Amino acid sequence: MSTPSSDVILERMMALHPKIIDLTLDRMWRLLAALGNPQNDLPPVIHIAGTNGKGSTQAMIRAGLEAAGKTVHAYTSPHLARFHERIRVAGALISEPDLAAVLDECYAANGGEEITYFEITTCAAILAFSRVPADYTLLEVGLGGRLDATNVVDPALTVITPVSVDHQQYLGETLAEIAGEKAGIIKRLVSCVVGPQEEPALEVIEDRAAKLGAPLLAYGQQWHVAPEAGRMVYQDERGLLDLPRPNLPGDHQIMNAGAALAALRQLGVDAEACEAAVTQAQWPARMQRLSDGPLARMAPEGELWLDGGHNPAAGSALAATLATLPKRPTHLICGMLNTKDIAGYLRPLAAEAASLTAVSIPGEAATLPAEATAKVARDVGFETAEAETVTAALKTIIAREPHARVLICGSLYLAGSVLRENV
Repeated sequence: MSTPSSDVILERMMALHPKIIDLTLDRMWRLLAALGNPQNDLPPVIHIAGTNGKGSTQAMIRAGLEAAGKTVHAYTSPHLARFHERIRVAGALISEPDLAAVLDECYAANGGEEITYFEITTCAAILAFSRVPADYTLLEVGLGGRLDATNVVDPALTVITPVSVDHQQYLGETLAEIAGEKAGIIKRLVSCVVGPQEEPALEVIEDRAAKLGAPLLAYGQQWHVAPEAGRMVYQDERGLLDLPRPNLPGDHQIMNAGAALAALRQLGVDAEACEAAVTQAQWPARMQRLSDGPLARMAPEGELWLDGGHNPAAGSALAATLATLPKRPTHLICGMLNTKDIAGYLRPLAAEAASLTAVSIPGEAATLPAEATAKVARDVGFETAEAETVTAALKTIIAREPHARVLICGSLYLAGSVLRENV
């Protein structure tokens, strides 16, 4: 009998637990045991947690390792256009037959027991990685760290990118509480690279590392990075690197690059591979310029950008990036989930954009209705409008200002919808 398509199996998996998020590792250990504990057969794991910058940092680590001739598995979430994006096996996105096969195997091994969608698909990724030789496995935490489904490995290195307030309903109300969850990936005697942190978060991370004897490689202490004369300079105990600015736009990417470089230097890669890390990384929907496709062609004289950041720290980083671009009338098309700090995200952007057109995110039950997004945007100082779709919003903006810069933003789920539409 042939294996069903991955889409069919993924739909079945959605029904295995009444909640989308239910943080515990018990179900992971049960299913992994039923699968023969594939987490014990992974190539050396680099485990990455944090609130912002996880994906970009992972992309730069992967680019550096691959430039050094290493073969790399990589796991990220959420996906944007297709689920396959989450699982990169030995450098290539997992094929449809291989994905369907491991999903089907995990579904059968689970035996109809309760398990969340993220947990069972994480098991599938681990199973796929365990069966293909590679030099490294990069695992991005889905949510938090301590009880995240990826926290079932014995890593060779851990990385914690900047921690900020997000997902309070799951991780805690204070920065220290949230940092405690992120620091849950730190393991005994395993080095941990730490990106820039506010003091309450850093104190928690340092305390956890001290208790476990885990050497810290922390920004501002063991490593430093800064922009300089249109380039970036990185320094640690191994010496100084004078490098081009990251190809991923935004000053915040310099800090993400610093964490990636600290990880790569810990893994022993050379300066040439470090340069490739910052110049060759690819990470969609992080201030991505859309220059082709149906949506881009609607604005031939304008600029169309896409970003999936969705919390206050991401809003601040995005506003800082917009401030560095050449002056041009800038308009936002924004859709957000109802679990986010909408005002905190939008407030820093109000000074950088002339208007915001609110949309609901297609197909997302947790979308904030367009009118609710528009109301918050007005409250923080935007001139607002509402539209049924991103396409309708873009048409209206471009009809009024053909040379406008239009940024579609507010959610990775909205970004995924845009990328599917713009094929």
